[in-house]
Order: sequence, then C-alpha cells, then structure tokens
Amino acid sequence: MGLKTLLETGGVGGNVRKIVHRHLGKVVAGAAIAVAGTAVMVGITLPGSAGADEQGGQGAGQSAQQAGQAGQQGQAAAQPGVVEQAPAEGEKGTGRDPLTDDETKRVAQIAVNQQFFGSSENVEGRRGPQRVGVDLAEQDENAPAGANAPRRADVRFYDYKDDTLVTKTVNLDSGKVEQTDTQHGVQPPISSDEAVEAARLLIADPLGAGLKADFKDATGKELTSPDQLLLNSMAYRATSGAQPAVLAQCGDHRCVRLFPKVRNGPWIDSRDLVVDLSARKVGKLG
Repeated sequence: MGLKTLLETGGVGGNVRKIVHRHLGKVVAGAAIAVAGTAVMVGITLPGSAGADEQGGQGAGQSAQQAGQAGQQGQAAAQPGVVEQAPAEGEKGTGRDPLTDDETKRVAQIAVNQQFFGSSENVEGRRGPQRVGVDLAEQDENAPAGANAPRRADVRFYDYKDDTLVTKTVNLDSGKVEQTDTQHGVQPPISSDEAVEAARLLIADPLGAGLKADFKDATGKELTSPDQLLLNSMAYRATSGAQPAVLAQCGDHRCVRLFPKVRNGPWIDSRDLVVDLSARKVGKLG
C-alpha cells in the first residue's frame, strides 16, 4: 500500500504515522503527488521521478542550478546598474516563426530604457524590473499578412517596487517600443529566477526546517542552496479565509508555491508552504 493510499484510507498508524508527520515537508517517493487543497490547486499533479530529469520548465521540472548560478553572479555584481545597449539584430525569424534567441535577447534589452530601469525593482530587491516572459506578439488584424508582416514581441516584466505587471510590445523591425501596458493583481507564471529566490527564502526561513530535514534524509547532506534542487512552481493567490494573515495579500503580492525535487532523487512535499516574494516572507497554509 503506497503513501497516498495509506493517507486516504486512514491506514497509517504507529511508527509509520510518526515518519509521515515528522517534518513539515514530506519526502515523496511515489510516481506522482495528487495535489488537493484550495481552488487554485485543483487539478495540479506533479510529474513522477521517471519524467523529472535535469531539465527545466514550469511543468517539467526546472533546473535551479543554472538559475541559481545566474543569481549568484548577479549578486556578485552589486555595482550601480546600467541599461545595456541592445545587441545587433543577429539571427532573425520571419512571419510567425518563433522568436530566435537573438531576437529574444534584443527585444528584452530594447524594452528596458534607463527611466524604467531606475524606477523599478527585481525579485532580489535590486534596480531593474524582473523579466518573466518574452513571446511573439499577436498579429495586428490590420497588418499585412505573410512573411512581410511586421514581427513584434511582448516582453513581460514584474516590477516588485509596486507589484505591477508591465508588458512592452517591441517592433522587431524598427527596434522601438510601440506600446506599454501596466496591470495590477495579474500573476503570470513564475520565472526560473523567481522560483530560485523563493527557494532561497524558504531555505533560510524557520518554516523551511522540514524541507531541509527531508533533504538530509534523502541525501545525507545539508540543504544550503537552491541549486541542490530541481524546482517546479506556481503562483499562489489568496482565497478568503483560507490562509494566515501573512499570506492575505497574495495575488496583489507575488506569491509562490514550490514543488522541489532532490536532484536525481525524490520529490519533497512542501505544498503547505507559500513564499511571498513581494514581502519576502514565508507562510504556512492550515
């Protein structure tokens, strides 16, 4: 009888019950975790160990090692920030082709001018907005069709200074920002940098003790850094009366639920913990 079955049937007792409830986080060795709870979690199922390899992504296990190293490099360069000049055009797509790597890098830098950079704040509390996504923009109905149609990209940033989602539409041909849209209370998928910062805050918080204990049980090593984990994540939005006061602003604040996995090992169940990245606090759901 597996862990999930034992819990559902009430067949956990004696020493087994003590093991299951020993930590705030539980090491999950089964094929999957069926996640239940508040409405925002309904239908979410974690992938099994067999499918959760060392690759990243919101739905397939993102590699915290690469993102963690990038975060460490950013912390090491704690000098006054400046906006980089947009790179040369590089490889270009045509029509509705997906954005090339060169195009993605170029539009992301075009979208951040000096004023926007200086007035915004990223997930680590540093100057500059937090980039959360770049996608090919929807085609204008009035624009010419075919390969000659202008290519535009929507670059999304989360500004932690005032908890706003800022979307800038960049024309790839002209290299100019054509439109800026600002929204409050909108929570796009969590980026890899945000997931890594959430894990860093959780590891440092007293509520992360269970996660660290389970990691040590699984590996025999101390958990000290997000790059020791593979991270799945999702944005958390507060539901009336369903969370402690420390998490009541989630939705207006940027809040994260983490689903960590030991590298080359089991998942660790930390679904009852939520990290408020805006307030840099951790709360536990009842």
